[in-house]
Amino acid sequence: MLVVHLTLPGTSGTPTDVSPEPARTTAAEHTAAATRAGFVVSKAVGPAVVRNAVRRRLRHLVRERLAALPEGSTLVVRALPAAAEASYPRLGADLDAAIAAARAPRGRRPR
Repeated sequence: MLVVHLTLPGTSGTPTDVSPEPARTTAAEHTAAATRAGFVVSKAVGPAVVRNAVRRRLRHLVRERLAALPEGSTLVVRALPAAAEASYPRLGADLDAAIAAARAPRGRRPR
């Protein structure tokens, strides 16, 4: 029902053509990077009312789990069409499983 992409700090998920030095710095940039989350809920999930309801439920679920992720992580949650009919506990269980799978070390996968 959900697909999760997790980028941890120190992993190569940033473009290489970005200058290492920012053009200008502010005091806020000197603090530790905050953990962020984003949501992708396409039109395949349903009409706008359904998509927004799914996004609100996911936002609430992720807010509870964000503190458990390392500082500076980026989490992207993509809702599949089945998320529209899923109950709140089911979405929470799927989110936990998806985050656990994203945090697991990736080795060579058998073909």
